[in-house]
Amino acid sequence: MEPLRILVVDDHDDFRRGLQALLGATPTTEVVGVATNGASAVSMALDLQPDVVLMDLHMPGLNGIEATERIVASSPHIGVLVVTMMEDEESVFAAVRAGARGYLLKGARRPEIVRSIEAVGAGEVIFGPGIAERMVTYFKKAGSKPAPDLFPELTDRERMVLGRIAAGLDNAEIADELGVSTKTVRNHTSNIFAKLQVAHRAQAIVLAREAGLE
Repeated sequence: MEPLRILVVDDHDDFRRGLQALLGATPTTEVVGVATNGASAVSMALDLQPDVVLMDLHMPGLNGIEATERIVASSPHIGVLVVTMMEDEESVFAAVRAGARGYLLKGARRPEIVRSIEAVGAGEVIFGPGIAERMVTYFKKAGSKPAPDLFPELTDRERMVLGRIAAGLDNAEIADELGVSTKTVRNHTSNIFAKLQVAHRAQAIVLAREAGLE
């Protein structure tokens, strides 16, 4: 199995070098490029076509959110994993909205960083423990029955499924609650993603939040 090709984007020299050393010593990863600002990150991502971009958010010039949005818009197959000190809800949701598939706080241990990179490289969505817990707690407070005037493009059942997605339930839990098969829930979820034009679950949750599903 070929190692995942990684582009490291961070303007802090020590942290960037630390990531390079960590990934260089990991058999499943290979650093193919390093950028110190958002503009360089976009240019290098388009040129190198890495599997995963490790993206800091706070950088001079073009910030990590804008860089993520441009990279994903041009090369949606590239997975962006945000690695940052910023843990506020606004930053998390903005990163997901821009297309990031993962969000990790600086200070994460080596196994967590490698596991997150491998998950994003495999097309999964992943959040560091603190971030994931915060998101689930927030969305469990959300209502499970969106009003009919929200997302009029969805059917009543799709709105019900979206409400439960926003509340943090997985497909099996939704199937159990609605009394349907997991396959049916997967079909509804695929239809929801297509109609709302989102790539994954986390983006659907952010969209639901911004529409007032609380």
